[in-house]
Amino acid sequence: MEITEVRVKLVEDTDDRLQAFCSITFDNSFVVRDLKVIEGTNGPFVAMPSRKMTAHCPRCHSKNHTRASYCNQCGSKLKHHVARENQDGRSKLYADIAHPINSECREMIQKNVLEEYKAELERSREPGYSSRYDEGFSPGNAKSGGPHLENRHESQATPAGEDQKNFGSGIFDN
Repeated sequence: MEITEVRVKLVEDTDDRLQAFCSITFDNSFVVRDLKVIEGTNGPFVAMPSRKMTAHCPRCHSKNHTRASYCNQCGSKLKHHVARENQDGRSKLYADIAHPINSECREMIQKNVLEEYKAELERSREPGYSSRYDEGFSPGNAKSGGPHLENRHESQATPAGEDQKNFGSGIFDN
């Protein structure tokens, strides 16, 4: 497995620990979005995409965040359930959506994302800088043959036999 593309969007308000959002593409085939670069006590690190943990209201059964005092749907007062705890004994408020299952993969992701994050920081210091995260792809941050390259070989066959000239175009559109 190889990371074939990394996209980084720097966060403008750097007073917070969150420094950037990232997307990575594996093998020109699979994209994982919403990775975060966080400034930790030992330097930046990559956090995997996650979602807030929820609990259901006993009255209307609507989902609410774990620490909610009142139901978002019916307004009933909610009892605070003991949330699952992580290894440090703290309540677990977020659950990873996607994550590596071994240290080798985690290190590969961390290395590639932080390299591109540092390169994006350098580009951001140049006059007229504009983030490429949401734009059409330019081949500056991808390895040869990535899915968003516009000069792909027309002779490449697709599983469905259809033209792949614009494969992946628009995947970062809102």
